[in-house]
Amino acid sequence: MAGRKHALFGAGVAGVGVPAILVAAAFHFRDRLPEPLATHWSGTAPDGAMSFAANLTGGLVLWAVGWVTLLGIALHGQALARRANRVCWWGFLAFWGGLALGVQATVLAANLDVPVWSEASIAWWSVIATLAGAVGLGALAGYLGRGEPDGPDPAGDRPVLRLRPGQRAVWVGRVTNRWLIASTCVFTLMLAVVGFLGAAGFVGGVAVAGLIGGGVVLVAGLLTSAVTVRITETGLTIGFGPLGWPVRRIGLSKIEDARAETLCPSQVGGWGLRGVPGSSAIMLRGGQCLVLRFRSGGRLVISIDDAESGAALLNTFIAERAA
Repeated sequence: MAGRKHALFGAGVAGVGVPAILVAAAFHFRDRLPEPLATHWSGTAPDGAMSFAANLTGGLVLWAVGWVTLLGIALHGQALARRANRVCWWGFLAFWGGLALGVQATVLAANLDVPVWSEASIAWWSVIATLAGAVGLGALAGYLGRGEPDGPDPAGDRPVLRLRPGQRAVWVGRVTNRWLIASTCVFTLMLAVVGFLGAAGFVGGVAVAGLIGGGVVLVAGLLTSAVTVRITETGLTIGFGPLGWPVRRIGLSKIEDARAETLCPSQVGGWGLRGVPGSSAIMLRGGQCLVLRFRSGGRLVISIDDAESGAALLNTFIAERAA
C-alpha cells in the first residue's frame, strides 16, 4: 500500500532528523548557554530553570511520544487507507516535529550568551511564531501527503434481509465500554472528594475550577461509555450513555447503504467520538462495526454488536423505499 510505504518513509526520516537537529543545535551552542537554562516563563521573564541535560532529554522524550504513536498508526496500513486519515497523519507529524524544533530554538535563543538563567528574556512574538510555524508546516504536510481521492466503496458485503409482504422488523444493538464506565466511576468519586473539601473550605479556587472542568470531562465520559442503535423503517436512532440520551436520529432518505466491517480505533482516528471531513465515528471498542454511507458522500462508523444484522435490515428498508 503506497500510503503506508510513504508514511513509514516519512516517519523514518523524521524519527532520525528531528532528534539529530535537536541534539546538534543544543551542543553547538552549549558553550554560550548558562547552566541551568531558563525554561519556564512568566510573561517575558523566567521563573523556572532546568539543567542542559534535562532540557534536552525532555525535548527528545516529548518528540518521541508523538513519533512512536504516529509510527504505530503507520505500521497498521489500513489506518491510512482513507484520504482524511492521511491528511491528519502527515499534518500531525509535521506539526509535532515543527513544535519540538521551535520550542528548542526559542529556549536556546532566550538563553544565548546570558551569564545566569535569571537574566534570560524571551520575546513575546517568538511563542506566536513557533505555534504559527508548526501549524503552517502541519497544514502544508497534510495537503502534500493527502494522496489520491478515496475510491468508491466496494459493492459487495451489503447484506439484505428477506421480509414477507407486510412484515415489519426492528433491530436494536448496544455496546458498552466497561473500562470507561469503571474509570468514570472512579473519576466521579475523586470529584466528590474534591467537592466536599471545597465546600468545607480545605481547598481553594484552583481546585474548584478543576472541579468544574472535571465535571465536563465526567459528562463526556458518561455519554461515550455506551451506545444504543435502533433501526426501524423510518431510519436509525443512536442513543448515547447508559440511559440512551441524548439521541441522534438519521432519516432513511439520507442513507445510501450500510455494511458490517471489522475495524480498530486507529482506522477511524481513535477512541470515542471522532470526526474528520467526510467521515465520523462512534468507536467504543475495536471489532464489528456498522458502517453507513450517506447520499451526501460522507460515512458514519459505529462500533456495535451484531452489526451485520443491523446493516441487512437497514439495506432492506432502503431497497423498499426505492422500489
